[in-house]
Amino acid sequence: MLSRGNTAPMFFRLLSKFPQGFSFCFAYGSGVKQQLGYESVRSKRNMIDLIYVVDNAHRWHTANLDQNFEHYSSMRLLGGGLIAKYQESFGARVYFNTLVQIPEEDVIIKYGVVSTKDLLEDLSDWRCLYLAGRLHKPVEIIRNASSSKIQNAMEQNLRSAVHAALLLLPEKFTEFELYRAISNLSYSGDFRMIFGENKDKVNNIVRPQLENFRNLYSATFEEFRGCLELPIAGSDNQICTQDLAEPTILAHLNGLPKWPIRLIVERQTSGRYRQDTEDILIGVSRATNYQSIVASCLRSIVWSSSVWQSIKNIPTAGIVKSVRYSWAKALKTFS
Repeated sequence: MLSRGNTAPMFFRLLSKFPQGFSFCFAYGSGVKQQLGYESVRSKRNMIDLIYVVDNAHRWHTANLDQNFEHYSSMRLLGGGLIAKYQESFGARVYFNTLVQIPEEDVIIKYGVVSTKDLLEDLSDWRCLYLAGRLHKPVEIIRNASSSKIQNAMEQNLRSAVHAALLLLPEKFTEFELYRAISNLSYSGDFRMIFGENKDKVNNIVRPQLENFRNLYSATFEEFRGCLELPIAGSDNQICTQDLAEPTILAHLNGLPKWPIRLIVERQTSGRYRQDTEDILIGVSRATNYQSIVASCLRSIVWSSSVWQSIKNIPTAGIVKSVRYSWAKALKTFS
């Protein structure tokens, strides 16, 4: 597995090829974190996925067009202003350039650009549960967050993930099942899981990275000690136990971000009349099917953002790259 020590120089060199002013950068996926069924993370076949967070998308794309014009599809003809508007208007508010060859490093990268305000909204509210979902899992931090707002939102995102996962899990479960439930939050409902993605993707992410998950969530779990009993680290098959009393379930529901709560409320009232949100959540906490209610709302968020982001990615990649990227995904899925 890649360690920060042997990858940092390459990532720093990669960042130097782009306009600066990043507020946060990270890499994710099989190109930087080991997944079962994939070759070594340093294999040339594994594309490196990067996210660049910028304060001003218009300014950044304009500068990047001057510096890396060839990275863009025919969308480049629109100029930085319209590209930024396209980025921020729909889908998960991310603009991807894919299959970009960096011959000096002998790597192929895909990089997504997102505005700081949109990342903060997804981390805090789960409007798209897109980048928030990627940050539920271990990633490679390339440029530390430039503000406490981003760092605080990332920590809140981890707390929200634990609240959601515990709502979906039974009273007893293994440590592996806990991390799988967390990782699956942003995959359950993703239409790409129907085709184009390995059906065992979540298991393949979690199994080789248990220690990384432990490190990522150790501080967060301290806040759940009153309702979650974790085994001493050692075996991923040891049993974890959670409190399923109604007050605890209600606390988890209240710990969900804005958009899941909004969907739960809308679906429970069917828009017929106004009712206090807390009263509705109390009713859900007492329902025998509260797990399916929460799961359905989360799937709805992921389904919508994944469909629209995938449609959005077609013109940003261009037809040729879209076909190549989809074909490469299919080969990995069925190989």
